[in-house]
Amino acid sequence: MEQSSAAGQRPVVVEVWADLGCPWCYVGKHRLQRAIEDRPDAGRFQLRIRSFELNPDSPKEPEPIAAVFMRKHGGDPAVVLEAEKRIQGIAKSEGLAFDLDRMNANTFDLHRVMHFAEETGKGLEFFSQVQDRFFSGEIDPYDADVVVDVAESLGLDGDRVNSILDGDEFADAVRADASEGAALGAQGVPFMVFGRRLAVSGAQSVAIYGQALDQVVGLLSSENPGA
Repeated sequence: MEQSSAAGQRPVVVEVWADLGCPWCYVGKHRLQRAIEDRPDAGRFQLRIRSFELNPDSPKEPEPIAAVFMRKHGGDPAVVLEAEKRIQGIAKSEGLAFDLDRMNANTFDLHRVMHFAEETGKGLEFFSQVQDRFFSGEIDPYDADVVVDVAESLGLDGDRVNSILDGDEFADAVRADASEGAALGAQGVPFMVFGRRLAVSGAQSVAIYGQALDQVVGLLSSENPGA
């Protein structure tokens, strides 16, 4: 999102600690974007995705969503399906696709590619493309060729992305994001930080995010009258 130069307002960076496979991150990010788009000063807000692995111990090979829950908690996989159906209902009520058959796998490499995309200002766009198409059931984001295709569709160098996926480049940046988020109070995701002035945990309503945007604007105005 570009700053509105006509308004001459100080830009506000809204950081979103999130993970690709997190359904609440998917819903929460879209709600936050709606809250921003509803504002007359929407252009001053700059959304930035920060890395946070929801299930860092997940294997690289894709597995059913229920397998993650069973490995952590045991119990009945039917409970996981019911929870997924509840989130699906929420997502669909907001016009968002939600595939119950999607798989889970380790997302560390996707976060590394996102950091590469961020170097050219495409981090948010890359993350959003992959996450939206994943939850719609359109792509397998754990397939390297798919990741390269998405990156290339955004004008990124596919050979460079392949090289990143084959190595460990940007690994330190992913870990640094997670550490910084934890230091700011993130115990899970989504976790939003508004202009480094206040934080909101969880997938809140559009109205709650709107209140947070109002609050950070008020804080910045009190610190810098006329900004």
